[in-house]
Amino acid sequence: MESQESLIDRILDPDNLNKAFKRVKKNKGAAGVDGKDIEATHLYLKEEGYKLVQLIREGKYKPKPVRRVEIPKPNGGKRKLGIPTVTDRIFQQAVVQKLTPIFEKQFSPYSYGFRPNRSAHQAIEQARQYIEDGYNIVVDIDLEKFFDRVQHDKLMSLVAKTITDKPTLKLIRRYLQAGIMENGLVKPNIEGTPQGGPLSPLLSNIMLNELDKELERRGLRFVRYADDCNIFVKSMKAGERVKTGISKFIEKKLKLKVNQEKSAVGKPSARIFLGVSFYRKQNEIRVFVPQQRKERFETKLKKLTNRNWGVSMEERIQKINQLVQGWGNYFKIADIKTYAIKTDSHIRRRLRACRWKEWKKVKTKYRNLLKLGISEEEAWKNANTRKGYWRISNNPIINLALNNRYWQEQGLKSLATVIS
Repeated sequence: MESQESLIDRILDPDNLNKAFKRVKKNKGAAGVDGKDIEATHLYLKEEGYKLVQLIREGKYKPKPVRRVEIPKPNGGKRKLGIPTVTDRIFQQAVVQKLTPIFEKQFSPYSYGFRPNRSAHQAIEQARQYIEDGYNIVVDIDLEKFFDRVQHDKLMSLVAKTITDKPTLKLIRRYLQAGIMENGLVKPNIEGTPQGGPLSPLLSNIMLNELDKELERRGLRFVRYADDCNIFVKSMKAGERVKTGISKFIEKKLKLKVNQEKSAVGKPSARIFLGVSFYRKQNEIRVFVPQQRKERFETKLKKLTNRNWGVSMEERIQKINQLVQGWGNYFKIADIKTYAIKTDSHIRRRLRACRWKEWKKVKTKYRNLLKLGISEEEAWKNANTRKGYWRISNNPIINLALNNRYWQEQGLKSLATVIS
């Protein structure tokens, strides 16, 4: 236990609060129940900040309720988020900045979620390594509504094992118990750490560090990313035994619920971990992107390349680039080179159809084709075609005019380039 006489003072130090403000501003995010965005909060804190800091020191500060929002989950259903006010996000971030170095020393090297200098890619690589080492059965433990089910007393007792500073403990508990505003009504929050504030990920790691310690005590090979935990064993029999034992530990000791329907024991190729799966190719374990993840990406691309969407080509390309960059950066860990080349070609074809529709009139089409180096005869013939947009988008002359280089000059990013 390290000296913490002035932990709350270190949290409320002006430099720490300024750093927290900058971090919250950088993360953007919506206003909470008070309706104040980052700029309005900045003005409010200039006037009231000193008073709020004093209230926290004295243990009298009461956070505002979080604003409940629901966002669609990729596999259907809704994920509940609780958005604290910007003021509370700043104070939570200030707490996280001082508590993270204290707890980091305790956390497992096999826990990768919401930690400094750790990533989902590292977690995927660790899982791949286990399979390559012969641990080719995975026990996939699914925690049911983890962020909504955490028991406050259990969590606070774990925090208090390390943190002895009373004002800090009081502030954390107040944040756990801040009510939830839904449809204009405030409900008390008796369990859970609502996702949406900076403190929630750290608290979830403190809670699930108990699971990590138990897995290490049993000598098991595992990878955990937030509440997503995979354990790797050598046989189905061992897998079933581990699943039963660990489920019991989670429910009895951590007072959390394991979703038995979603939890499973099986081959890694049949399970999805952090959006990817694994397969064997020439005695090497490789990563692939499951079909459903590709389909989700393609559905988004289809919307952005829909020729009936009335936006400028510039805006359309900007949105496509954001999607391609984000998806490519994440999934470049997998074998998707062939898929990327095919996807790029499909995007360009759909954009050619959009461009052809934009040009509308025969005269405009003819003039633009000439500008792009097409002969007068071919330009006139194609400008007068009665073929539909989709068919013309694959025409060799249109393909030549609106070629790869043309789209590069328009600023379009290539998925193949992003992943290379």
